[in-house]
Formats: sequence, C-alpha cells, structure tokens
Amino acid sequence: MTISLPAASKSLVVKHLSKDVLKTLEQKSTTSGFTLEKAIQSCMANPDSAIGIYAGDAESYQTFAPLFDPIIQEYHNSPKGKKQYHDLQTVDLSDPDPGKRFILSTRIRVARNLQGFNFTNHIDLASRKHLEERVVEALVRLPGELKGEYHSFTSLNEEQRQKLCEQKLFFGKGDRFQDAAGFNTDFPQCRGIFYSHNKRFRVWVNEEDHLRIISQETSSNLSAVFARLCRALTSVESHLHFEKNAQYGYLTSCPTNIGTTMRAGVHIQLEKLNKNREILTAITDKHDLQIRGTLGEKTEIDDGIFDISNRQRLGISESEIVKKLHRGLLDIINAEKNL
Repeated sequence: MTISLPAASKSLVVKHLSKDVLKTLEQKSTTSGFTLEKAIQSCMANPDSAIGIYAGDAESYQTFAPLFDPIIQEYHNSPKGKKQYHDLQTVDLSDPDPGKRFILSTRIRVARNLQGFNFTNHIDLASRKHLEERVVEALVRLPGELKGEYHSFTSLNEEQRQKLCEQKLFFGKGDRFQDAAGFNTDFPQCRGIFYSHNKRFRVWVNEEDHLRIISQETSSNLSAVFARLCRALTSVESHLHFEKNAQYGYLTSCPTNIGTTMRAGVHIQLEKLNKNREILTAITDKHDLQIRGTLGEKTEIDDGIFDISNRQRLGISESEIVKKLHRGLLDIINAEKNL
C-alpha cells in the first residue's frame, strides 16, 4: 500500500491521520475488501479536499474508527458516545411566508443505504443491478400521492435524457472528489429516478448513496413537505432495511451526512438581505443554518435567491431540524421586511 497525502492539504484526513493511526489502520480492510487507501483516495487525488474520506460499506465506520471518529466529532461538533435519536412524527407549523413573497420552493431530502450491500463507491455491477431491482420493487408499492414511475438512466434515449435534464430529474456523474473515490464506476448503469405523478416526491437511485429520497414543492408549506417525506419513509422502510447504528444513526458514504442524513431547506429571494449579508449570516448562525448558492453548494447567488438549509444532521432529530429551520425562516423574513 502506498499512502501519500498532499503536503498542502488542509483536509480533516490530513489533520487526524497521524503516524500512529496510519500504522494501526494501513493493513486493515473490511470484510468486503475496502481499505484505508480506498477510503482516502479522494484526498490523495485532490489536495483541496475539505474532508477527504468516504466509507465503502457500513463496516468502514468500525474498521477505520480511529480516523472516522475524530473527523466526525470535529465536523459535526458531536461528543463521542452520544447516541443519535430519530423522530419522524409530523409537525404542525405555521406557513413562514403566507403572502408568498419570499420563499420560492421547499425541499427536504434524506439519504439511505440498504443493508447487505456495499456503498455506491465500492459496489460491483451485479450487486448494483440487484440493488436497483430491490429498490424499484419497493418504490412501485408506494401508495396514494406517492405513486409514480421509475426511469432507468441506462435505457434513456437522448431526447428522454434531455427532457429529464430540463425538469432537473437527471443527475450526472459525481464531481472530481467523488470520481476519485469511485462513485462514477459503471455510470449510468443501474442509476435512475423514481418520481410521483405530481413530481412532488422523487428518489434518486445509486447516486452518492443507494437512495436519495426527496419531498419538495413550489410553496412555503414546510409541514406538508415534511409530512410527505415521513409517509414515504414509513412505506419504504416496511419493505427495505437500511444501514444504521446507535451512535451515528443512518450511515452514508460521506461522513458529513450521517445521523438523520437530512437536508431541509428553501429557495428564498432576499433582495435587501442580499445587500446586507452580515445580517443574514448572523441570523443563520443563530439558528444553525447554512447559506448556499442559488444552485447549491459552491455556486453563486443569482438575483438574490439563496438556498438556506440546516447545518446540523447528527445529534438532532428530524422533526427538530424542521422546527429550527422554521424558526430561522421567520426571523429571516422578518429582517427582510424591516430593512
């Protein structure tokens, strides 16, 4: 094994992979053959990695715990040994933007990985296909407003692919960080999207994680979007079993997403706060929210439209995330009105 970390890297891997930890882990591998070298391949290939490590299976979090644990504790600001708890009970919240002046859309998503399968950066094609079949069997059983269709990316012609792209229903290959870690292997085979007939519920299959489950709509009705997600998860989890443990909750390929794996957020237009960013930053920091560009992470703010979502995913429940977002949005909208 040859592990050579970039000298200029400031990633959490470089910070926490001491000589002693390296000596302890360099000869270890999970039952499926996932090694430390594979786990930090993205960091070795990309000196500007912020985290630099991915899990290849659920077992990775135990096998490489001397490295994963301190990275998780620092990133999530979570003390060691604290148990993750879950609460998918629906919440009754007021509409934060009843006048429909600011919030353009609301979106809540979670990630899930099936038990018994390696994660998407460490899975062979036969297993990827089997996983896709298992997932589709569960999704086509969804009831009521969740009913929809699955579209395999493998069978799309150019016209169909372009149509899905226009509707933002197609995901492409992962970025260079994910590519170095193996997420783009066999793309686009065994990838696809399930979406409900009303397009308010969708599931990406075999993207960064096995499932990315999304509830969204072009409104500010946070309670309705969360309730739909809860109904979907209840149905899906009656047919599929997902990787999780007591300390870290649901396990994902990237350690930044473990816990609830939830990102709940809105696209919100804030013309005045866009010119007073320090006020917006103070409010989002107060409510532990994250500001992202209009099209997500590492993108610019266009026309004063912000993507604002929860920062905390570990050590907090799903319903608490939604409540904190709601409180933050009320403060943000109030500030925008009063400027």
